Order: sequence, then structure tokens, then C-alpha cells
Amino acid sequence: MSSRGRQSVSRQRIAVVHSRSFYLLVIVPCGSSKIWNVEPCHGPIQASEAYIGTPFKLNRRYAERFGDDWVVLSAKYGFISPEFVIPGPYEVTFNRKSTNPVSHDVLRRQVIDMQLHRFDVVVGLGGRAYRDALTTAFADTPVRLEFPFAGLPIGRMLQATRRALDSNHPGFDVITGEN
Repeated sequence: MSSRGRQSVSRQRIAVVHSRSFYLLVIVPCGSSKIWNVEPCHGPIQASEAYIGTPFKLNRRYAERFGDDWVVLSAKYGFISPEFVIPGPYEVTFNRKSTNPVSHDVLRRQVIDMQLHRFDVVVGLGGRAYRDALTTAFADTPVRLEFPFAGLPIGRMLQATRRALDSNHPGFDVITGEN
């Protein structure tokens, strides 16, 4: 069976386990730890491999387990697919406006252009700045936003993500939307 077929079966199993009948997108925050931190001469690389820190890796696992699809929210590029090729190192963050992060207007346009609003539920991972960006980007859409680990400090957020993976439960009620 192809990996695509295995993914399809896996997603069907998860849908049955969680009794959900909706289309779920997980948005993974980019990370400050990038491949160029350890391999400065590394050339362009796909987004899924560019971010090498534990938070990104754990959030990616969460996205692959629970999402029907996932994208990265990059402070420089906005919403990008895991296959998007990042040409080289960058240091842009939503936490410091002086680094010129992507604007909320651009994010709103990307939601439409990339058809991210077609999902029933969008799960946002990451801290407050990412939640704020997602809330604004999806404000005029019918999607239900979920932030299962909102308000937790980074260490507790990582623990909660691990617990979600270990228990095969996404951290929110997939039917009612409650934590």
C-alpha cells in the first residue's frame, strides 16, 4: 500500500476513533531553531525540514496525527505548506515587530488564496502572538478555531502536546469544541 493509502486509512481510523465528521486543519508555528543554526552552509530546504527545534517537531507530529492537512505559520512568509522551499536562514518573529513579520492583511489574503477557510475546524498551536495572528486571519471566515493548549507556558504546552499524542486525543472535544 502506498504511503498516501496508509495516510488515508490512518485518517479514517482517527475520524472513527474521535467520531468526527469534519475537515480539520492544524497550523504549526515556525520555530527559531532552524537547520542553518547547525549547518550554516545548508542550502534551500522544505519547511517541514527547515525547523529543527523540539516544539516544531512535536507540533508537526500532532498535526500529522490529528489533522486532515497542516500548514506552517511562518512569521516571514505567512501560511506555507510543508513542501514550501525556504531559500535560506531568516530571523523574523511575531514577538518583535522590528523584525517585520508578515502583516495580518497578508495572512487574511492567504487564508482565501490558499482556501484555508474551507476547513470546518482549524487548530492553532503556539503562543499568544500566533493565536492573535490566527484569530485575525480567520476572523471573517466560518471556520471554528481551536487553541487546545492556549495560555500554557511553553514547557506545559509541550507536555500537553505529548499527552495528546500519547492518549490519541487532540486536547479538545472534537464534537463540542471543549477542552
